[in-house]
Amino acid sequence: MKRIILSLVVLLGVTAAQAAKPRTSLQVYNTKKQTITGFGGACCDGAMKPFGDDNACVGKLYGAKSKIGLNILRMEISPSFTGDNWGDYDWNGSLKSAKTVKNRGGIVFGTPWSPPGDYKTNGTAQGGNAENQGYQKGKLREDCYDKFFPWFNTFLKWMKGHGVVMDAVSIQNEPDWWVSYSGCLYEPEEQVNLIKNYAHMLDRETYDGVRIISAEPLGFRADYYDALLKDQTCREQVDIFAGHIYGHLPLQYIKPVAKKALPLGKEVWMTEHSVTDNIDHMPTWEENLIFAEELNECMLAGCTGYIYWYLRAHWAFAGTGQAWTYNDKSYNFPENKKDELLPRAFVMSHFSKNVTGSTRLKTDYDEIEGRTKEEVPLNYEFSAYAKGDSIIVMAINTTEKTRDLKITLPYNVKSGMLWLSTGNEDENLCQKSDLDIPESTDSYLYEMPAKSLNTFIFMADNGSTAIENVNLIDDDDAPKTYYDLHGRRLDTPHGLCIERSANGKSRKVMM
Repeated sequence: MKRIILSLVVLLGVTAAQAAKPRTSLQVYNTKKQTITGFGGACCDGAMKPFGDDNACVGKLYGAKSKIGLNILRMEISPSFTGDNWGDYDWNGSLKSAKTVKNRGGIVFGTPWSPPGDYKTNGTAQGGNAENQGYQKGKLREDCYDKFFPWFNTFLKWMKGHGVVMDAVSIQNEPDWWVSYSGCLYEPEEQVNLIKNYAHMLDRETYDGVRIISAEPLGFRADYYDALLKDQTCREQVDIFAGHIYGHLPLQYIKPVAKKALPLGKEVWMTEHSVTDNIDHMPTWEENLIFAEELNECMLAGCTGYIYWYLRAHWAFAGTGQAWTYNDKSYNFPENKKDELLPRAFVMSHFSKNVTGSTRLKTDYDEIEGRTKEEVPLNYEFSAYAKGDSIIVMAINTTEKTRDLKITLPYNVKSGMLWLSTGNEDENLCQKSDLDIPESTDSYLYEMPAKSLNTFIFMADNGSTAIENVNLIDDDDAPKTYYDLHGRRLDTPHGLCIERSANGKSRKVMM
């Protein structure tokens, strides 16, 4: 009898413990947000040095068949000056990398750190914030505004003549940041003047419909975008509103811009940030989870594109194989092998391999508040996306404890796959396994491992919930963009394409 009572007590204790186990519920709604163009990084190795012929890491990182699946490359439109402190800048240095990306169906855009020095108030491509530069603020001279877009045409002609059709050009890198290196300052009103009165000089017809990206402020400052959005001509000329998030959390700074730009058929890109750069160690798994949260928060904020800073650095996607000097000390990390893919690259792959070409769906976690400090992550973050006949759910657990997660979907699913990263290199940094879904269901219960990044790819139970039907109401007058079936944007649509209008409506069309 004592044995029976003891067994019953143990059983009741286990049942109570199971019932008391914490659970998070995530509701995914059939409401469309923005369509994701893709993910990428900058074509530079070290302090603005382009890859030249040594672009092995680009080959490992880009394309649908690569392990990481990046599809956007940012390169410098250098002013073509020589003999300066940074070496010989030329467009040829990024050519091989750009060709690789374009040949794999990717997007290449150019950003000037400075126009040619002859066009500027300080007579040099340098920003002017240094004693040997006389602390002269380098700005584009107003009498040279009419030379700016013809200079872009020269760049576009050179690139096209060498086999690379550029997809977009940006007005300026960090127009709000006075620097000693290559730089140029613009006030918001000066950018409006430049674009409103001179952007028509960009030869879009000759250069395959090249798009204009706004200047890219250091902290996604609203005044730069509001000034453009208030002017009708600027709204017509600017295709992509872009910026960086140094010290500026995406849900606080990107989201207000996206709310205004997306309904107008514009894209919103985060075009530069290093989550933990200039560090004296290889990033920890906790730091890489913070990077995952940043990616996730940019998506929740309304981004259609995310572009990291360096591609090759010990805190980036591929190792350098070299010692790192920081604060006059030299650090040599054995795991920093040249061109070997790093854990941060595999974190990016969760998004770049799965989310590219998808459309974000509303969840009940859309309104999370950003971290008060960038080094302090939230405990849990989520986002969801529709892509073809699948729903993709991203789940991040930064805590040291497992936790049950119940996912409720907007329609039934019949099968799926899980991508799991826990920072364990013995597991190749990204495990892939089939989900156990024995019968058609609209919910799934999962035990999230501690300190994990989880990507669920659920397949719809039938074709009725394919991309054509996960939509908002159409508007025939809304501007439309076109993508191939892999989610790559098409300037000249042909064959079977996905057509998307400004309000989020998508459908397959034959062009």
